[in-house]
Amino acid sequence: MYEGIEYRGFGQDIVEELAKHAGVPVWNGLTNEYHPTQMLADMLTVREHFGKLKGLKLVYMGDARYNMGNSLMIVCSKLGLDFVACTNKKYFPNDELVAQCQQWAKEAGSTITLTEDVEAGTKDADIVYTDVWVSMGEPDEVWTERIHDLTPYKVTRHVMENAGEKAIFLHCLPAFHDLKTKIGKEMGERFNLTDMEVTDEVFESPQSKVFDEAENRMHTIKAVIVATLGEPEK
Repeated sequence: MYEGIEYRGFGQDIVEELAKHAGVPVWNGLTNEYHPTQMLADMLTVREHFGKLKGLKLVYMGDARYNMGNSLMIVCSKLGLDFVACTNKKYFPNDELVAQCQQWAKEAGSTITLTEDVEAGTKDADIVYTDVWVSMGEPDEVWTERIHDLTPYKVTRHVMENAGEKAIFLHCLPAFHDLKTKIGKEMGERFNLTDMEVTDEVFESPQSKVFDEAENRMHTIKAVIVATLGEPEK
């Protein structure tokens, strides 16, 4: 009844088990641990803007322990971009994955850096990337803790100026940068905030390429489908 399945859910083990038994291509649209299809859109956006990938510096700010931090570290290490996780050390990626990525980075001629220092971490960055700090449905205590721990790692005008005029801002969306959405309004009222992981000033700035990035999700997903479905039966 179908030729492929896009799985967007929780554990990586679930999508791998699904792929083992499905009998059709299974595409990982997002798990707790990884977000590979987002990486295709991100790297296409970076290459469209800079004309290259190798040798660029990408800084991820926020919670780097899960799908976005993990996947950006992996893709940068394999494609030769210098990767920086700039966050509270509680939110660094796990040691085993870092070690694996350091090996890939060595082969690709790039570096992996984990730092709590915003000034040093974002200095001369080509790409500054962030994501929402908390998933909806998580308890209030988690929100309170993350806001406390990660507010120093908000992407602000100062961060982008420290990176330099050439730097671009990326975000896999949705973003909490104002109070104009239902969730944004609710979070603003609950925690007395006007933004969270990125300021509206940066999100709406010329350096922000988030909507080019969002468009490229469509094009890269189409490419994955074309590459993996094969020829239909006559």
